[in-house]
Amino acid sequence: MSSVVSPPSPRDGIGAVPHAGPWPPLRQRLSVGALTSLVIGSMIGSGVFSLPQNMAAGAGAGAILIGWGITALGMLSLAMMFLQLARAEPDVVGGVYGYARAGFGDFIGFQSAWGYWLSALIGNAGYLIVIVAAVSNLLPAAGLGAGNTGAGVAVASVLLWAYHALALRGVRTAAAVNMLVTLSKLVPLLMFVGLVAVAFQAPTFSLSMWGDAKLGPVFDQVRSTMLVTVWAFIGIEGASVFSARAREARDVGRATMLGFGATLVLYMAITLLSLGVVPQAELAQMANPSMAGVLQKVVGPWGAVLVNLGLLVSVGGAMLAWTLLAAEVPYSAAKEQVFPAGVARENLRQAPAAALWWSNGIVQAVLLLSLLAGNAYLVLIKLATSTILLPYLLCALFALRRGAASRGLALTGALATVYSAWLVYAAGPVYLLLTALVYVPGLAVHALARRRRGLPVYAGGDEQVAAVLLLAAAFVTLWLIAGGTLDLQKI
Repeated sequence: MSSVVSPPSPRDGIGAVPHAGPWPPLRQRLSVGALTSLVIGSMIGSGVFSLPQNMAAGAGAGAILIGWGITALGMLSLAMMFLQLARAEPDVVGGVYGYARAGFGDFIGFQSAWGYWLSALIGNAGYLIVIVAAVSNLLPAAGLGAGNTGAGVAVASVLLWAYHALALRGVRTAAAVNMLVTLSKLVPLLMFVGLVAVAFQAPTFSLSMWGDAKLGPVFDQVRSTMLVTVWAFIGIEGASVFSARAREARDVGRATMLGFGATLVLYMAITLLSLGVVPQAELAQMANPSMAGVLQKVVGPWGAVLVNLGLLVSVGGAMLAWTLLAAEVPYSAAKEQVFPAGVARENLRQAPAAALWWSNGIVQAVLLLSLLAGNAYLVLIKLATSTILLPYLLCALFALRRGAASRGLALTGALATVYSAWLVYAAGPVYLLLTALVYVPGLAVHALARRRRGLPVYAGGDEQVAAVLLLAAAFVTLWLIAGGTLDLQKI
């Protein structure tokens, strides 16, 4: 793999440094602990603090148990898939993007990288908004509102560029900080589990077993829980994205399984124990972050303060992990010459500086656009979720194809494919249509990268057909928005 070499720029600190040895240098590689913290840090963000209410709003305890069982199997298949792919394809770097490209060529690989990248950027904007909203809850006099007011966006912008400055100090430095923050944010979550477990009442839990009749059949209740868990587990692929930076290839799989196992147990404990303290119908009506309301019932007002502080630390840590992930994908793609080569430029600390500038510049633009949305956080998170589903599905299909030579990979690939397809169905048509608008600009970037390499834009007729279908979906979406059929204020 060739390095992109260019002179340092005093204007912005960007300039790749040639490496005399393997890329990246051994001293810049990440330990299994750092990789595991990236997995946990990217999965545990804002969603966990709203899980009790989010799950109870559509399901009783029995359906939630079934939903967690299905989710555990589905997400385990994805975790095992990334583990086995890391072993079977040690030369494929870039994780989600790399597997899609290895299995389906440059065009599909580019689309996977583009979708994953923009999903991370949209999600990062959502994280910044919820950080400001949490500060507003703790300090109402600050006048920050729900995070998407003028003052809120200004504070979020300052935070964005502070994260940017930290990431520019090098991936290893930022990963070390992320490990410390991940450990810190687990403290209030584990305190919540311990305190709520002591207050757990079996009769209260049994009253919530199947919820109110208005929740509908068990299948519908289970489906509602699946929608919630899509966002909660995004980030499970965090270690595989940094596969090129791992000290050993097997550390990628270890980190994925350790991160998944710890997060699954924590999520299940938080949702199920809450139903033993607050009945399902009452929990469904709680304001978010609902963990604050649950703990307040157990220990009093200081419990709500603890949860809001924990939310700040948790989302702050997740934002750092996703700042790194967001830059790593276009950086890896550029080194493989799928993104424009300039995106692979590094600074003197071997940080992916060009990718960071491009990524955080787009996040800044999304923050400004959030001023137009009434419920900006939920809209951004749902759009980020639907955008990432295609890259997940492509990874699963690659594992299924690669599994012809491995029985274990064939099984996990099949399970991951079914689960990923189910997530696409669960996302619903509205956000899938909006996703088309997110993917379409990537066609121009892909064409630019191919032309600069002296290659035709499309390698074959199937790629041209895929591009036409994508354009058609985007056109239909714009037509529905213009006609008022798709109202962005009501999604």
